[in-house]
Amino acid sequence: MASSINRMSVVLFLAMAAAIMLTTVHGQGTRVGFYSTAACPGVVSCADILALAARDAVVLANGPTWAVPTGRRDGTVSRAQDALDNLPGPSDSVESQIQKFTDRNLSVQDLVTLTGGHTLGTASCATFNDRLFNYQGTGGPDPSIAADFLPTLRSACPQNNNGAARVAMDTGSQNEFDTSYYTNIRNGRGVLESDQRLWTDNRTGPFVGRFLGLGGGPNLNFNAEFGQAMVRMGNVGVRTGTDGEIRRVCSAVN
Repeated sequence: MASSINRMSVVLFLAMAAAIMLTTVHGQGTRVGFYSTAACPGVVSCADILALAARDAVVLANGPTWAVPTGRRDGTVSRAQDALDNLPGPSDSVESQIQKFTDRNLSVQDLVTLTGGHTLGTASCATFNDRLFNYQGTGGPDPSIAADFLPTLRSACPQNNNGAARVAMDTGSQNEFDTSYYTNIRNGRGVLESDQRLWTDNRTGPFVGRFLGLGGGPNLNFNAEFGQAMVRMGNVGVRTGTDGEIRRVCSAVN
């Protein structure tokens, strides 16, 4: 799990992992209050636990709350690498990030919204060290890093460090669920290269601007959009009938 968290915040990792590895549902899809009418009320699958945990992680960080549709069954394969291969990496291009989302019928707006989960959590120095001292073999830093932010990152992650130190992905507001993450990437203060690229790409940048009220379309409310995008992600990979299982132990198939 530690290497996974290096790539994504806790919130987004839990949600994406649940969607990629575990999500299977009874009937036509998940729904709010599923277990109140199911044959076994009170039974919650591991996939549902992950979805609820992701929601509660946001709530505990002074964020929004929303109803999480449940009724998932767990998959019969459990490989962490499957999740890692499909999660956006810290240096992924925007094209790669978009493709990983569209492969699961999630939109560019969903990508920008859910990556906003990086308003919480930290990244290890190992995930962005190359940006600080020898970006793409140039012997210098990534020019997209703001000049006044570079010393902060270099101080937290000195050259030739072991990569284990961690840095907040939303500098100055890492414990608040807010839009400051988007303000930071707009100002060249994105910690991960994959995050910083969202502002400068003409497919993703307009959504960042709309979360900040900068025009280019109707303003977007981060709290509302994040909840809706989490629900859409929770319905990725829906199966029907008796596929899958309800695990007795979340970390292993029955």
